[in-house]
Amino acid sequence: MKKINKTIVILLSLSTIWSSCTKYEPLEFAVDKPEKVLAQEDINAYNPLKSYLDKQANPEFKLGVALNMNDYFNKGVFYRLANRNFEEMVMGYEMKHGSIVQADGSLNLSRVEQLITAAQENNMTLYGHTLCWHSGQNAAYLNKLIAPVVLPGSGGPALAGHALKMSNPSVVNAWEAQTAYDITPTEVGKEYVLKIVARGSKTGNIGIDLQSTSNYTGDNMGSLALTASYKEYELKVTSTAARNRFIINFGQYDGTIFIDKVVLTKTGSSTNLIANSDFENNIDGWFGWGNNSSRAQSANGEGYGSPGGSTIEKTPAEKEALLTKALETFIAGMLEKTKGYIKAWDVVNEPMSDWPDQYALKTGIGKTDLADDEFYWQDYLGKDYAVKAFQFARKYGNTNDLLFINDYGLEGSGNKCKGLIAYVSYIESKGTKVDGIGTQMHIDINTNKDNIVNMFTLLAATGKFIKVSELDIGLGTGIKTTNATAEMYQKQADLYKFVVEKYLEIIPKNKQYGITIWSPLDSPDQENSFWRRGEPIGLWTEGFVRKPAYQAVAEALQAKK
Repeated sequence: MKKINKTIVILLSLSTIWSSCTKYEPLEFAVDKPEKVLAQEDINAYNPLKSYLDKQANPEFKLGVALNMNDYFNKGVFYRLANRNFEEMVMGYEMKHGSIVQADGSLNLSRVEQLITAAQENNMTLYGHTLCWHSGQNAAYLNKLIAPVVLPGSGGPALAGHALKMSNPSVVNAWEAQTAYDITPTEVGKEYVLKIVARGSKTGNIGIDLQSTSNYTGDNMGSLALTASYKEYELKVTSTAARNRFIINFGQYDGTIFIDKVVLTKTGSSTNLIANSDFENNIDGWFGWGNNSSRAQSANGEGYGSPGGSTIEKTPAEKEALLTKALETFIAGMLEKTKGYIKAWDVVNEPMSDWPDQYALKTGIGKTDLADDEFYWQDYLGKDYAVKAFQFARKYGNTNDLLFINDYGLEGSGNKCKGLIAYVSYIESKGTKVDGIGTQMHIDINTNKDNIVNMFTLLAATGKFIKVSELDIGLGTGIKTTNATAEMYQKQADLYKFVVEKYLEIIPKNKQYGITIWSPLDSPDQENSFWRRGEPIGLWTEGFVRKPAYQAVAEALQAKK
C-alpha cells in the first residue's frame, strides 16, 4: 500500500497563551491512498500506446484511430491524443461518397487535401475509408442519374397531342399486321438510324424493317420492347439494297400501340425520310394492311409531349452503365487526389447480408425505410459491383496499394465471415486481387470469446492481410456511462486485451495490417452523438482520462514486443 506523507503543525506551548515564547513543532504521520487513486496512477504511468509497438519486428502493423476532420484540424486535446498514441488515422465520414460528391456529381476534395497536409506534418499515415458502400452516399444524385426521363406536357388544350395508333386483336404472324410509310429510296452500303418514341397497352415486342416494294425483300432494323410508358428507342441498319418503304410489324403483339416522333436519317445527314413523323396535324402517308391490322389512325390527346406529360423509364442496362461511370468517377477522383499519401483503402464496405442468407449480398430491394444516404450499388450493378470497384481502385491508385474489403459481425456465430471469404474468392475469380479483409468488431463484454477465436482462425487461413478495422467494446445492450460499474469496466478491459492478444497470436505476423480503435473516447450522451450514444466504449473517458481498457491494450501490445 502506497502512503501519503503529511505534516501537521500543532501548537505545543505548555505555558500561558500569553507567553511571548510560543513554539511550533511538526508532527509526521502517514495515511493510505485510496485504491481508486492508486489504480489511476498505475494507468497513467503507462507510456503512449504506439510506444509499445515493435516496428522492426512487425513493420506492417499500424495502430490506428478513427476521428473526424474538425477534431484534428482544431489542434486541441484530441489532436494531441491522436498524434501521441497512434500512427494512423481514418475518417469516420468525411472521405465517403456523401461527403465528397456534390449535387451535380462533381467532387469537392479541398478538405481531404487539407487533411493530407496535416497528417504529413505529424508523420501520421492515413487509411482510406471508403470507396463503395451502401450508406454514406449521395443517394439523391445517384437516384437522379437513373430516374425516368420526364416528358413535359405540350401546354395546349386537352386534345393537343397526337400519336399514330395501331391495334391488333390477336397474335398472328408478325407480317400479318403491318403499318408502312413510303420513303425516298435508301443508298446501298449506307447506315441508317431510326429514332422513335413508342408505348403499348401492355409489354411486348414489335419489329421494324426497311423494305423494297419491287420484290418485298428488306433489311431488318430490330425490334422495340414496348412498355406501358413512352420510351425512346434507337435502331441502326446498313442498307443492302435500295429500300423505299418503312415497315412496322406488330402481328405478334395483341394490343394497342402508339408511336410518335419517328426520325429516320442516313448517318451524317439530318434529313428525315419520314416527313409526318410528329403526327401533330395528320398521318397522311401511313397505311396498314394484313389480316389482323386496323387502319393506322391518329390518337388525339396522346403522344410524346401531350398534356400532363409522361415518363420514359431507363432500362437496367442503361442504369448499370450510368452507375458504373459514376462509381468510376468517384474512385478515380479520390485516388488521383490522395495516392501520393494514402497507400491502403477500404474499397468495398459491408457487402454481406445479415439475415437470412449470410452468403448473399445486402440489398435495398423491398425496403420501405431507406435513409437519405442509402444506395445499394449491388442492386443495379449486380454481384460484380465489387469487382468493378476493385478494378477502378487498382487502375487509378498506386500499383502496390493494399486494397481491403470490410464488414461487421464477422465474430458472430453465423456464416457471415465465411460468406465474406467466399465473396472475396468470387471477386478474385474475375481476375481482380483483394489484398486484405477488415473486421470491424463493434462488440460488448458479453461477446462470445470462442467466436472471436474462430473468426481470427478463418481469416488467418485466407492468407490475406487482416485488419481489425473498427474496434470498440461496450458494456452490454443499453448500458450507458451513468450505469457503468467498476466490475463492468474491468470486463471491458479484459476483452480489449483478449482481442488484441488473439489477433497478434492467430494472425501471421507478416499479415497483420493492424488494429484501429474506432472510438477512443467514451461516446457522449448528446443528440449529435451518432455512434453508440452515451456508451462508455473508449480507452479514455469523455474527459480524456485513461481507463482500465487503456492499460489492457498497452499490456497486450507490450507482451508481443
